[in-house]
Amino acid sequence: MKREINWKISVIEPLGEAFDRTAEILFRPFRLEKWLIIGFCAWLALLGNMGGGGGGGRGRFGGGFNPGAPDEPVRDELKYAVNYVVGNLAWIIPVACVAIVAVLLIWLVLTWLSSRGHFMFLHCVAGNKAEVKVPWREFRSEGNSLFVFRVVLGLIAGAIIAVYIVAAGLCVAALVEADVFGLAAAVVTAAGVFGLILLVAALAVIKKLTLDFVVPVMFLRRARCMAGWREFMEMLSARKGVFCLYILFQIVIAIAVGAIVLTAGLVTCCCAWCLLAIPYIGTVVFLPVLVFKRAYSVCFLRQFGPEFDVFAVTPEPSPEIAGESVQ
Repeated sequence: MKREINWKISVIEPLGEAFDRTAEILFRPFRLEKWLIIGFCAWLALLGNMGGGGGGGRGRFGGGFNPGAPDEPVRDELKYAVNYVVGNLAWIIPVACVAIVAVLLIWLVLTWLSSRGHFMFLHCVAGNKAEVKVPWREFRSEGNSLFVFRVVLGLIAGAIIAVYIVAAGLCVAALVEADVFGLAAAVVTAAGVFGLILLVAALAVIKKLTLDFVVPVMFLRRARCMAGWREFMEMLSARKGVFCLYILFQIVIAIAVGAIVLTAGLVTCCCAWCLLAIPYIGTVVFLPVLVFKRAYSVCFLRQFGPEFDVFAVTPEPSPEIAGESVQ
């Protein structure tokens, strides 16, 4: 039987409740030990989000863009790079294979810890608790199911992006070889970058919906990830517009948080940024924001009905581990 969906859904109303929940969990009363324990669970959850970016420069590819004629320096550099790779495949391939395997192993470990950590962190926020052992064991099955889902999704996404990048690279290389590295190559490159941005954005939305909504559904139902997605899809299909608004509002929240972090760094002469960059310590310092964001998503979800209220229906631990909590 199809579940009745509440049509009075707001992205604004959960803000006040999320603030109250955050204050209650972290400041009423303030206990450093509680911060450290919840911060550890949040730190585990964030392990899967580690990544980096970098800037770029003109380097040896300097020079203006001339749409009317080939850019000789750029073309020569690309041809030199291709010839160098082809001439050194004997050692490049083994090194690349070892590097890929090492990166994959690290990624798998971090993703596994992060998947378990998401349930641990949600357990602490939902029940206003500071526990490690109980949620680590209690939600082992759900955490492992989330891990498998994220790995499969990540591998599929990685394969698609790799094929996309290789195809775009071959197109650009063909244009260079044909001595038309001008406007045509620029258009192909721009189209490729735009398409890649759209693909990454779609994957980011899937990840966001999984962590914000599917994980709480799994948490409540003690279900596997695909079962959680099936139940969530019923809500998503009925209220596509409100979930689009939720994603847009998350961007607003991210901008506000970024502005706060930027201001804090400037006011403290970068000391705040250095502190936030320290593993685990930075998570503990940033904990109010993390708790608020976790509380906001479940406060939003509970508007769909009491059966989605993780605060009211927090699962009790199994009897055999009920006494193993870390207070």
